[in-house]
Amino acid sequence: MRLANKVALITGGTSGIGEATALLFAKEGARVSITGRDEIRGRSVIEQIVKESGQAIFVRADVRNADECRRAVEQTLSTFSRVDILFNNAGVFYPHTTLDCSEEEWDLQIDINLKGTFLMSKQTLPRMIAQGSGVIINNSSGWGIVGGDAAVAYCASKGGIVLLTKAMAIDHGRQGIRVNCICPGDVDTPMLPEDARLRGLDWKSYLAGCANRPMGRIGTADEIAKAALFLASDDSSFMTGATLVVDGGGTAD
Repeated sequence: MRLANKVALITGGTSGIGEATALLFAKEGARVSITGRDEIRGRSVIEQIVKESGQAIFVRADVRNADECRRAVEQTLSTFSRVDILFNNAGVFYPHTTLDCSEEEWDLQIDINLKGTFLMSKQTLPRMIAQGSGVIINNSSGWGIVGGDAAVAYCASKGGIVLLTKAMAIDHGRQGIRVNCICPGDVDTPMLPEDARLRGLDWKSYLAGCANRPMGRIGTADEIAKAALFLASDDSSFMTGATLVVDGGGTAD
């Protein structure tokens, strides 16, 4: 029960890493508010939490929209009276080089991945400052530290998250707020097979490429959720502005 009496707001909480984190945070005692654009999947996650005697709500929200971000925070506060943890997890990925990346796909990835992290933080920070405490966790990527092939917009957005995290940590550390980011490697979520499809690779060939990593496998959403739990809890009480890489050694290779 490392998050007992805490309230966590998780964006992109309807599948993958966001869903796994919502379930784990609830198990550890947090009351959970999740956002996403798919109401059916969102309700399914809430039902799983409530079934285990947890407390959770779903707020349909697009993190590209400032008004919807504000509404997500307001509904969380209206239901649970506070926000202790913000996990900026919502993200998308489309593989393209600079030459074949359209402006639309560039804007989509920058707006959801990077701008969405900014907008949700902007709406949540005043409440955390008033409380005198809070934790913000931003979901970046191993490709936010090193380059990746055919991923210019994604790398730009995730690299931006790494430095946004550090800047926020400097600005708000004396207000009792810790800001850290996670940099996952290849993780078994719906995003991975979609990447394989868009690159014209069959799943077996795609996984074979991932197997070249030092640990010889892809990660699981639960493994990233445990890293988020560490950063959300007092176990990381002297950490802020940090980049926690969870990638099976991918960036070390």
